[in-house]
Amino acid sequence: MHELHELNLTMSEIYFKEESYKIIGLCMEIHRTLGMGFKEATYKDALELEFQDNLIIYEREKKFSVEYKNRLLSSYYVADFVVYNGFILEIKATAAIIDPHLNQAISYLRAAELKLGIIVNFGAASLEYKRVVF
Repeated sequence: MHELHELNLTMSEIYFKEESYKIIGLCMEIHRTLGMGFKEATYKDALELEFQDNLIIYEREKKFSVEYKNRLLSSYYVADFVVYNGFILEIKATAAIIDPHLNQAISYLRAAELKLGIIVNFGAASLEYKRVVF
């Protein structure tokens, strides 16, 4: 299993540092305004409005193909958002971020050939997020 922590990187090596801080700030605003208890889709809709209002480049529900032995499989992954054409943002509305969420993010990163994923959980009393580097 790959290490999921970015702690070993120096400050200058943090992927999309400023952009991810901005995204987390927008997520905090949404959590402060809506609170917890809504479905994931509600938070995604609010986030999409924030992206539009803040001129953030994004794609929602982006599909990624999976290759097996140089052939594309019929199954695919759908990432909640790809932000700034460079990292995946996965939205959750659960009690906590758990290992299967981290594993899902790693699979998405592998399929997308990207290095950074951010999981944001709106389902807890305080907003939770984790950076996943693959």
